[in-house]
Amino acid sequence: MFQSSREDLYHIPTQAKGPEGKLPLTPEMLRTWASGDLFGLTQSVGMGWEPSRVLGRHVLMLSTLGGVRDDDGVPIALGYHTGHREIGLLLRAAAQEFRRLGAVPHAAYVSDPCDGRSQGTAGMFDSLPYRNDAAMVMRRLIRSLPTRKAVMGVATCDKGLPATMLALASLRELPGILVPGGVTLPAEDGEDAGKVQTIGARYAHGEISLEYASEVACKACATPGGGCQFLGTAATAQVVAEALGMALPHSALIPSGQPIWSELAVHSARALLRNLQQGIGVQDVLTNQSLHNAMVLHAAFGGSTNLLLHIPAIAHAAKLKVPSVSDWQDINRSVPRLVSVLPNGPIPHPTVRAFLAGGVPEVMLHLRKLGLLNTDALTVTGYTLDEVLNWWADSDRRYRVRKRLLEADGVNPDDVILRPEAARERGLTSTVTFPTGNLAPDGAVIKSTAIDRSVLDADSVYRHTGPAKVYTTERDAIAAIKAGDIAPGDVLVLIGRGPSGTGMEETYQLTSALKHLSFGKQVALVTDARFSGVSTGACIGHVGPEALAGGPIGRLQSGDLIQIVIDCKNLTGSVDFVGNKEHRLTPAEGREILLARPAAKGLAPDPDLPDDTRLWAALQSVSGGAWAGAVYDVDRIIEVIEAGKQALARQTADS
Repeated sequence: MFQSSREDLYHIPTQAKGPEGKLPLTPEMLRTWASGDLFGLTQSVGMGWEPSRVLGRHVLMLSTLGGVRDDDGVPIALGYHTGHREIGLLLRAAAQEFRRLGAVPHAAYVSDPCDGRSQGTAGMFDSLPYRNDAAMVMRRLIRSLPTRKAVMGVATCDKGLPATMLALASLRELPGILVPGGVTLPAEDGEDAGKVQTIGARYAHGEISLEYASEVACKACATPGGGCQFLGTAATAQVVAEALGMALPHSALIPSGQPIWSELAVHSARALLRNLQQGIGVQDVLTNQSLHNAMVLHAAFGGSTNLLLHIPAIAHAAKLKVPSVSDWQDINRSVPRLVSVLPNGPIPHPTVRAFLAGGVPEVMLHLRKLGLLNTDALTVTGYTLDEVLNWWADSDRRYRVRKRLLEADGVNPDDVILRPEAARERGLTSTVTFPTGNLAPDGAVIKSTAIDRSVLDADSVYRHTGPAKVYTTERDAIAAIKAGDIAPGDVLVLIGRGPSGTGMEETYQLTSALKHLSFGKQVALVTDARFSGVSTGACIGHVGPEALAGGPIGRLQSGDLIQIVIDCKNLTGSVDFVGNKEHRLTPAEGREILLARPAAKGLAPDPDLPDDTRLWAALQSVSGGAWAGAVYDVDRIIEVIEAGKQALARQTADS
């Protein structure tokens, strides 16, 4: 096993001279500093830092870096996704700037999974729970560097970016800044990373050839870094981070690997040190006012419904008011959608075009005119949002990126980020509706703006009544789609896939197939699972209570008639069981029948559900569940545990 011709393997030293020089210690430091703080200096010079510079301001850089790159950029080991690929370059640029300015940067990594890679597999059962785990590890790393004076987060994708935001939100008086890792570019001749995930379903239906599938699957991720090219969870989280004021203006959706991208890390390093000098902590930036702005930008962009899980979690971490469903409803009713971008359209522009059209600050200019923003909110620039937008309106950066979009792609920036009147004329409706009904007494979520307009009535209402096809596993549901068992007019119902069953898996494998199959817009989907940010169509998720918690959706049977009504203008809706082909019921009658029925056959937690996710499901459930952001409310968890211990003690005494 250990055969080798190298003689130098056994020239093993037993001592070393150690770093040259002396630590700049003082009598006061030796008398008052903790031993860990002193030994930390020893560790720093032991790793090669100059002793004379070791007392600079310590800054921690946390990132979701993954994979191993050679010096020339060639991969030696792959990360999980393109978002891992290049952010080490951002860290390098930021660290060099920190060092130039006399700070002492430290770097630690908490990598993240890829939701695209785990779609349709048991790996998806760890997706949402991972967010809390990663945020916890990041917070532990922050606390484990006691000398840190400020924290920079660098992240890109679906779970790592929200986790980093949760960790930064907990900093309170410490300065913190987020550097979005950017987006990958679309292929010049090919499909985007969302559509390409449907090649299996389209091939099974004979809609594409093997040769075509092989070619487009090869080129969809056209550049090696950044998040996907559509406004999914990763891109929406970048938008939200900037809207919260946690990231520099015009940083969301920046194309990975480009000079303007790496320069962002340099400016972010400067901004973080300036916040440290001025005493600006995260609690000064992350406020109820900035939280409102983030929800407004989510609606204006038409963002991922996964942010309905992440924004409340950020609020909880920052000890702010957690937004309720009624708060989301109020904002979505008042905020127009202004961005025409993948996956919602109406024109499927990739996210890089949204960046070049002006990105978040450009959208904010329109929203400010409508009086929808809290413009006195402070940002990590050290200036208020109002001051930032005044700068943006007349900036050279704004002029040049918008000009570049017209020159490079022949696209008018105002056709990507629309004025409110133009958005109305083109039929852009508000983003999210929260339907209720006898199948969703605790509510549900649909990205109503993504319903194909051809299936809406003249009054912008989606009305669909069809027979249920009920499945208890995503594997069986996608097999049914590929086999042709799902027909136009059907309502595909997937149950038992909420937090208790699968960790609230994403079901993009299903929603993407329905979007890109020729008949898919004639099919509705109802589930207690959640959707990928790139999902579109008449897809109702987050149904509560979930089936395994006794929700009525868990008592549906194939052949039951489901009635769905979604008003895309007034943002109201319902999803109801209304009988069967032979006998129609009112929603109230349907409710009574559902209450009397047993649970569907085969309804059970997935046999591959890991114990780690079972624990997550239990903890987030007693903390308020998905509607509260799937967080850990420690006080509530302890309260429930203590009540349980007392109940068990009484039970033992009685026996």
